Amino acid sequence: MNIENLILEFLKQNPNLSSNDILQGIEEKKSIATVKRVLYKLTSKKLIVSIGKGKATKYKLSPFYKLFEQIDIVKYYKKEIDEREIIESFNFSIITEILRDVNLFSESEIDKLTILQNEFRKNVSDLSDFQYQKELERLAIDLSWKSSQIEGNTYSLLETERLLKEKEIADGKSKDEAMMLLNHKDAIDFIVENPDYLFPLTVSKIENIHSVLIKELAVDRNIRIRRVGISGTNYKPLDNEFQIRESLSEMCDLINEKTCVFEQSFLALILISYIQPFVDGNKRTARIVSNAILINQRYCPISFRTVDSVDYKKAMLLFYEQNNIINIKKIFKEQFEFAVKTYF
Repeated sequence: MNIENLILEFLKQNPNLSSNDILQGIEEKKSIATVKRVLYKLTSKKLIVSIGKGKATKYKLSPFYKLFEQIDIVKYYKKEIDEREIIESFNFSIITEILRDVNLFSESEIDKLTILQNEFRKNVSDLSDFQYQKELERLAIDLSWKSSQIEGNTYSLLETERLLKEKEIADGKSKDEAMMLLNHKDAIDFIVENPDYLFPLTVSKIENIHSVLIKELAVDRNIRIRRVGISGTNYKPLDNEFQIRESLSEMCDLINEKTCVFEQSFLALILISYIQPFVDGNKRTARIVSNAILINQRYCPISFRTVDSVDYKKAMLLFYEQNNIINIKKIFKEQFEFAVKTYF
């Protein structure tokens, strides 16, 4: 374990300590100058905060620490649901305070994503309108398939392509599975044809996207008015309609205020899922809205085609249970890169 992680782990158990206390506590043969340098670095990353001045300065973990805490996801899920220590109830401050005051992507992460986005723009500039539409169609089929597969749909990618292109329903598949895929394609087509529809982002516009995704499925269209459970976790979303609407509204304000397109898209992906505003179709809605943000700003959309469905669910559950973004952010970055390298 490097010294940064040693200090973070020590402060996790022992808050409000001086640099000398930390040096003694980590039992690492480092100089006080090295410890102070690391403390300064951790403070600049907003992982810890300092209290007081001069020799009276003490340190503790910041409110942002949980967002970026390094968690071994394999080790984490070796514990059964009831053995995991989690944030069981909805954390209002994650939207109203914490995510407002932090950069979710580091400078190096933004640099890499920007290079990829520039590559996308260059590639698109070399395509004819017909070629661009063909690539967008291919991505839309992949996104419809993967987004549905994450939700348990059993159509293969080839069967999905036949359905969306030729309206050929696969043998042995239910009508609902076909409708889920067709609705995905309708939602994607809508945001491509109306790229600025969602902006500024509002609760009613999110509801409209959800309505497209659950058309002719046995799912309530409106913001839910009853409790909902999530498989695989003890996390309990809000069960009050007015609080759900309030949280969605706060989320919309947060996304509209952000200036980084990657942050806007990522926040939509994780927060619609976290709030769980609908009885069903929350993660599907999140993936479409996330992509709508990218498309509106002429950024490369994401199909999520190569993400493992179980890995995606585990990464989202980690955000629900620990308010930790490390694993879902990794998926977002990897899938953005995959989309740039694969489609355009």
